[in-house]
Amino acid sequence: MAVDRVPVLKRCRSLGLDPIYLGIDKKSNRESKRTNRKVSEYGMQLKEKQKAKFIYGVLEKPFRNYYEKATRMKGQTGENLMILLERRLDNVIFRLGFGRTRKEARQIVDHKHVLVNGKCVNIPSYLVKAGDVVEIKEKHKGDQRYKLILDVTGGRLVPAWLEADQENLKGTIKALPTREEIDVPVNEMLIVELYSK
Repeated sequence: MAVDRVPVLKRCRSLGLDPIYLGIDKKSNRESKRTNRKVSEYGMQLKEKQKAKFIYGVLEKPFRNYYEKATRMKGQTGENLMILLERRLDNVIFRLGFGRTRKEARQIVDHKHVLVNGKCVNIPSYLVKAGDVVEIKEKHKGDQRYKLILDVTGGRLVPAWLEADQENLKGTIKALPTREEIDVPVNEMLIVELYSK
């Protein structure tokens, strides 16, 4: 399995991203060397695509597949793309506060700790649907790991399209997210322009 091993703060700095969107509280004190360089139109489009890929932890080929799927759906392609990325199971675990970062949420899913509607799912890219119930397996609910995670994520706001029961490590997808409910600093229209060339 291909894994992006780029240092997180370094990548955030180069993309002009706040690490808080990844669930990381650290700040980088260094300044990017390219701050006053003029960026071409293509450069801006590429940066937005890299930002979206980096935030959601998706590599190029799956990201391209999400874009293809978004073009076939009704509505605007850019919004559809962001909604598809937001519906990923690893992202939902992160949003519910059962993982400190999306990478940790992905690991939790990989290690078969997650049930969707009572069935074990270990595919981080699994797309949840409205009405799905996502929970941590019963035998892992008492783990020290989850107590520590909830201490960190307890104050985090859960989006309106999700309902979290942190006592029982359970969450319900009330509805599919809308673009307004996705607080990711990505201009998806630039990604659409990049791919439609």
